[in-house]
Amino acid sequence: MTSIDAQPNPPNLINSEAELDALLTRPGLKTIEAIGSVSSPLVILGAGGKMGPTLAVLAKRAALQAGRSLRVVAASRFSDVSTRKWLENEGVETHQTDVLEPDSLRELPDTDNVIYLVGLKFGTQDNPSLTWAVNTLAPAHAVARYPGARIVALSTGNVYPLSPVTEGGSIETAPLTPLGEYANAAVARERVFEYLSRKHRTPIVILRLNYAVELRYGVLFELARKVHDGIPIPLENGFFNCIWQGDANELILRSLALAASPPSVFNLTGTETLSVRSIALALGEHLGRAPIFEGSTASDALLSNASRLHKLLGNPTTPLNSFLRWTAHWVRIGGRALGKSTKFEVRDGRY
Repeated sequence: MTSIDAQPNPPNLINSEAELDALLTRPGLKTIEAIGSVSSPLVILGAGGKMGPTLAVLAKRAALQAGRSLRVVAASRFSDVSTRKWLENEGVETHQTDVLEPDSLRELPDTDNVIYLVGLKFGTQDNPSLTWAVNTLAPAHAVARYPGARIVALSTGNVYPLSPVTEGGSIETAPLTPLGEYANAAVARERVFEYLSRKHRTPIVILRLNYAVELRYGVLFELARKVHDGIPIPLENGFFNCIWQGDANELILRSLALAASPPSVFNLTGTETLSVRSIALALGEHLGRAPIFEGSTASDALLSNASRLHKLLGNPTTPLNSFLRWTAHWVRIGGRALGKSTKFEVRDGRY
């Protein structure tokens, strides 16, 4: 595994996946300090998805910078063999695990620290029963396997209904009355964690993410592709929040210290409410192309206010202008896409 210096100056442009992954897994000083309180092993459930691989390597590199030997265990079905190979090359231990099968979880090592990234969103309309199973049964199996561990459980800002743009986003005490099966299954996931935390006194922190972005997927990537390809950008859902995936992963790791019973709950996103029109215009400046818009902007959107988490753990450190520039360049050079749409423009909860 390559040694990575903490917090060098951010690059002007990113030209390859190797450069991107190196940046996403480069720990900041606060994360290096925080990893000292994480006993070995650290188990990451659902580690084969969009965020899990870089989070696992980030934890490994933070421990390296801290001079600690931390066993990081990435558990997933690992449908992508190359992801598993990359993790193992970076010193992360991998286990092929199905969280819907309790016997599969029993094969994992005991631990006092769990990051839970399991969830299912897309395809809900085609297979709602699977969505409910993944978002409710899997949490129960995870807590049954690790009732005494600290658990960081990733949730979603979709648990909130649309909120007026002028109010600055939903706060954690807002009512959870969203639209659609996926969002309601996500609420159920939180309630299962809450019930089991109270029953077993399991310390849990629930993080409602809204939206992580990097160069291969995310709201900014989707907008940049539309600008580059001359595809009209719908404006009805005209505002959003996002956070650079590297910053999100650092905050996820550092949130282990916030686990409590009953669970503590925090929104996880950036500091700003972003305008689809303004961001598209900024991307157009980088791309040398004028965006095409259609429709009019509604007065509400799916928005979250993450100020409570930021006050405790600090603001995200990657400047918006940097990842706007990186994203536009990535699209211009034909960088790889993961093919996983956020569907951030959806307003009726049908995913």
